[in-house]
Amino acid sequence: MSETELVIGLECHVQLSALKTKLFCSCSADYRELEPNTVVCPTCLGLPGSLPVVNREAINLGLKVAKALNCEISDKIIFFRKNYYYPDMPKNFQISQYDRVGGIPLGRDGYINIKTDSGVRTVRIRRIHLEEDPAKIVYIGSISTSPYSLIDYNRAGVALLEIVTEPDLTSDEEAHMFLKKLRSIVEHLGVSDGNLPGAMRCDVNISLRGGKRVEIKNISSFKEVKKAIKYEFLRQKQLLKRGVTVEQETRHWDEIRKITVSMRSKETEQDYRYFPEPDLVPIHIPVEWLNKVLVNLPELPEARKTRLITQYGLPAHDAEVLTNSKALADFFEEAAKLYKNYKNISNWMMGDLLRNLNELDIEISESKITPELLVSMLKLIDEGVISGKLGKIIIREIIQTGKDPKTLVEEKKLIKISSEETLNLYINQVFQEYPGAVKDALKDEKAIHYLIGQVMKKTGGRADPDLLNNLVRKKLSEISSSIL
Repeated sequence: MSETELVIGLECHVQLSALKTKLFCSCSADYRELEPNTVVCPTCLGLPGSLPVVNREAINLGLKVAKALNCEISDKIIFFRKNYYYPDMPKNFQISQYDRVGGIPLGRDGYINIKTDSGVRTVRIRRIHLEEDPAKIVYIGSISTSPYSLIDYNRAGVALLEIVTEPDLTSDEEAHMFLKKLRSIVEHLGVSDGNLPGAMRCDVNISLRGGKRVEIKNISSFKEVKKAIKYEFLRQKQLLKRGVTVEQETRHWDEIRKITVSMRSKETEQDYRYFPEPDLVPIHIPVEWLNKVLVNLPELPEARKTRLITQYGLPAHDAEVLTNSKALADFFEEAAKLYKNYKNISNWMMGDLLRNLNELDIEISESKITPELLVSMLKLIDEGVISGKLGKIIIREIIQTGKDPKTLVEEKKLIKISSEETLNLYINQVFQEYPGAVKDALKDEKAIHYLIGQVMKKTGGRADPDLLNNLVRKKLSEISSSIL
C-alpha cells in the first residue's frame, strides 16, 4: 500500500437537542443566545455535595440512535468518570461511558452504508455512548494569538451522544458523506437538530497508513472537517518526505487561519484514569423498556429514499440527494403537494437551489425560500410568463429575500418576450452588428448558437428560447435562399 494512504476515524458528538434539560440536572438545555453562565446549577458546575440524576429521556433517545445505526444494544448502562483537567470541565472529570474493564456503552458494533463513486461502502460503528458536554471556551480571535480565554458554562452538562467509528474512511469526501448521512438519521429520528450551532461536532483521528495517529479536536462543521483533513494530510505527507516522524498528538483546527495547531501530546486511556461513577448506579434496560422505546421509530432516510422512488417516481440518485437532509426531503414533499411534476421539483432543487445555497453557505432552513415560492416560480415557467433562464436568475433573490416570484417578475420587468415582431427587431439588430457571424452561421451550427446568444443578451434573457431559435433559423434560411 502507498505510504500516503489516508486512514480516518471519526468521533462524532451529537447534542440531544430534543431534550429540554441537561443530562444530569434540571437546568435548561436551551443555552444558545443566552447571557454566559446563566443556565447553571451546583450539579453542572460540579460544586461540592451536588449529585447527578440521569435524564431518562436521554437514554431513550440514545437507544433510538443505536437501533438506527444497526448497533448491538446493551441491556445495562454504566457511567464512568473520565478524569482530566481542562478549564471547560468544571468537575475536573467528565461523566461518560467506557467500553473496557467491565464498562458497557449504550451500543456497539453498528454500521452505516455510504454511497461513494466506487460504490457502496460500509463504515463500522465501534460504539455509541452518552456523556455530558463540556463548557464552551471563547477565544479572542485565533487560539494561538488570543491574549486570554473566556469560559461559558451554560453548555456544561448538556447531553451528548458520542458515536465512534472504526478507521474505515479514506478521504475527506468519504468523511463528509458519512457525517451528512449521520445528520440525516438523527434529524429523521427527531433527537437532534443538526442545523443548530455546535449541535454536531467532530473529532477527526487521521494518520497515513502505518504512521502515528493525530487527533484534531472539536471541528464545528462538515465543511471544516473536509478542510481540516486536507490540511492535515498534506502536513503529515510533507513531514514524511523530509524524513520527520509524525508525532502522536492532539491538534486544534484554527478556522481563521485554516491550519491545525498542536495542543498537547495525545493522552492514552491510562491518562484518563477511568473508574465507575460512584454517584450513579448501573441502569438495567429490560426488554419491555427497549421495546416501548423502539416500537414507533419514525421513517429513516433509507426507507424514505425508497418511498420517494416509488411514490414520486424519482430516480435513485435524486432520492439519495434529497434524503441526505431531512429539511431538504421535507421541502420536496411539501412542494409535491402543490405541484405534480415531481421530477421538475427535484431538478430545480438539486440544481439551482442547492447550488445557490452552497454559494451562500447556508442551509435550506436558513434561507427565505419556501415550497410555495418555488412552486409559484415553476408555474410561471410552465405558463410561459418567464423562461427557465429567468427562473435561474430570480431563484437566488427568492432564496435571499423570500419575495413572491410574481412580484420579482413585475419589479424587474422580466416577463418573457413571446412576440415574433419584437424578437425580429432584436434579431435584425444582431444580424447587422455581426455580419461575419451571420456568414459563418450559414455553414456552421456553432455560429447559429452564437447569434442566438447575442439576441438573448440584448433581451436580458427574456426571449422565448424556442421561438427565438426558430426565428433565427428562419432568417438564416431566407438569407441562404436569396444568395442562391
